[in-house]
Amino acid sequence: MKTEIFAITPPFTQLNTPYPATAYIKGFLNTKNISATQADLGIEVILELFSKKGLQDLFHHAERIVDDKKNISDNARRIIALQDEYIKTIDAVIAFLQGKNPTLALQICSDDFLPQASRFSQLEELDWAFGAMGTQDKAKHLATLYLEDISDYLVECIDENFGFSRYAERLGRSANSFDELYATLLNEPTYIDHILISILKDKIETVEPKLFLISVPFPGNLYSAFRCAQWVKANYPEIRISMGGGFPNTELRSLSDPRVFEFFDYITLDDGELPIELIYHNIIHSIPEEAHFYKRTFLLENGKVVYRNDAFRSDYKQADVGTPDYTGLLLDRYISVIEIVNPMHRMWSDGRWNKLTMAHGCYWGKCTFCDISLDYIKVYEPVAARLIVDRMEDLYDKTGQNGFHFVDEAAPPALMREVALEIIRRKLAVTWWTNIRFEKSFTRDLCLLLKTSGCIAVSGGLEVASDRLLKLIDKGVTVEQVTKVTRNFTEAGIMVHAYLMYGYPTQTVQETVDSLEMVRQLFEAGILQSGFWHQFAMTAHSPVGMYPEKFGVVKDSEIIGTFANNDINYTDKTGIDHQKFSYGLKKSLFNFMHGICLDYELQEWFDFKIPRTKIPANFIEQALADNDQFNTKPTAKIVWIGGKPSSAYFTKSKKGNTWEMASLTFHHKKETFTIQTNKKEGEWLTAILDKISISNEKVYTFQEVKANFEQEMENFELFWYAKPINTLREYGLLVL
Repeated sequence: MKTEIFAITPPFTQLNTPYPATAYIKGFLNTKNISATQADLGIEVILELFSKKGLQDLFHHAERIVDDKKNISDNARRIIALQDEYIKTIDAVIAFLQGKNPTLALQICSDDFLPQASRFSQLEELDWAFGAMGTQDKAKHLATLYLEDISDYLVECIDENFGFSRYAERLGRSANSFDELYATLLNEPTYIDHILISILKDKIETVEPKLFLISVPFPGNLYSAFRCAQWVKANYPEIRISMGGGFPNTELRSLSDPRVFEFFDYITLDDGELPIELIYHNIIHSIPEEAHFYKRTFLLENGKVVYRNDAFRSDYKQADVGTPDYTGLLLDRYISVIEIVNPMHRMWSDGRWNKLTMAHGCYWGKCTFCDISLDYIKVYEPVAARLIVDRMEDLYDKTGQNGFHFVDEAAPPALMREVALEIIRRKLAVTWWTNIRFEKSFTRDLCLLLKTSGCIAVSGGLEVASDRLLKLIDKGVTVEQVTKVTRNFTEAGIMVHAYLMYGYPTQTVQETVDSLEMVRQLFEAGILQSGFWHQFAMTAHSPVGMYPEKFGVVKDSEIIGTFANNDINYTDKTGIDHQKFSYGLKKSLFNFMHGICLDYELQEWFDFKIPRTKIPANFIEQALADNDQFNTKPTAKIVWIGGKPSSAYFTKSKKGNTWEMASLTFHHKKETFTIQTNKKEGEWLTAILDKISISNEKVYTFQEVKANFEQEMENFELFWYAKPINTLREYGLLVL
């Protein structure tokens, strides 16, 4: 189908779901009646490669280039010997991972269906975990190991740059100079390149676009983006090519190398809607060059790279950018894999998620390691809850998928509450998860509301589990606060993933050890389900990068690269080699996530001497025991998410005295329960529950509920904190 714009994500990002950038842009272009087609070339290359014909071609190609098999590993030799088994099983396995062939799970789990190479050696260590997994999940994990074995062979014998979620990432990381990437692009295309170009050729011939958009979210997409642009420039020089996405937004803000524009006509920064619309109008309407206006766009003029930001128009509000449109993407052909046997960690690789955003930017915007000077963080703009849920319904209708991943920098608690209320009011059955800050606003009741609306998981930055460093980072939380919030989520049935950091400026060895102990205790308490350690990296647009002297670090160079310029090499004045902690931190976390080795001494994770932790063994336990009881705020919202009770009235007698009593019976999803009050309180309670029901648009505050009670009776606090209300609090009477 011919369209004016063709947008792609080059290899590789995720196997299980599309990266959403092109869908966001297509959704916006729909609002302008601009025709656009999109493709995820990453999944299309994977499906071509991991197919019966793809493996036949792969092994045949390897035979020609691997002349001396003495130079390859025993593992590669084993895979070559079993190549017929791989070729025989690959199509069935891919169909299974696409959800099209569920009965194959029994075969996969039988232990004699899949050929097994080195990745399967870890199975003995994880044998215990399969007891808690269903057949489908176990089969997914085994099939994932099978694909990883083929990937190992591909990397060793065909293309060292291959990775399921990245390609030639090394060329995109800290590429201050364009020289190495440019030289690589002048070489013959790789085996993977040939597959990519074959697919791209078919797309371009079919679509015949006037404007070709390439989204580059990560360093692992950069090389393939240039390969795609290179081929189109060579074969269709009349097509204009533009790059946008996360990589240029952070890395290419000081671009000055004109050779980049041998491949691209434009590189846009930050929100892409208006920059792309202006480029489109300049091209389609043949506007004279002198009348061209641009928004945050690099281009070449008179042989020099210039940055044009001369359009007077403001960026579009989030309410006006449209609903992401996934039309054209192969939604039923993505592959769900389970790399790690951990229910939270699998969220990034298993299942198809519609990606949405609750708010542009970050409402906190203070963390000193973060790019808070850039618009994608700095410009905070929430979307109205009703519009968010409208978009959820629209995507559900169009994709048939009711799973949503909100890809916010940090979703605001108040907005999450309003979204949850709207989902429940509309009686939608959806599943969703998002990224958060561990705010104290995430009370027990808010977490229960989120769970009721379909929230199954949250991820958030604990970073360094040290109050001194959290203050230096300006994270706005303490370890004790994080502990209570993770407890609230976990008890509500919402899984929690923590982003963890080591090597922050001035961090001592003792603080690294103590941080690991905090993490160990969080897993031991069962209030953290998953995590990931990453070493601190100093970026040009973060407070640490802009003012390194304030944080005890020194830039190794003040030179600004002519190509990428984000990651900055630096020297920490402490002189500590933080890199040496990497293996021990990650190995311990891997075991903690599987619920094992929580009783190991911390020293056992490292092959060098570390100091003993100074954190008390019961620190987290004590933090959880200190359960502060505050009086309910007058402005707190009171919501009932249960159903209507059935009422019965009776007379109770004791020592000659009689009372009119009420018995209210409630049917909860899992059980039926009854509470008793005096008749007047029971009648009032029945009426107020109807008023504060979640199905109503009006939401009552605690103050309003109290005033309503006191119109008829006295001693509201005695009633509110008594057993009947406490029972209802357990079953859906929420204070938000």
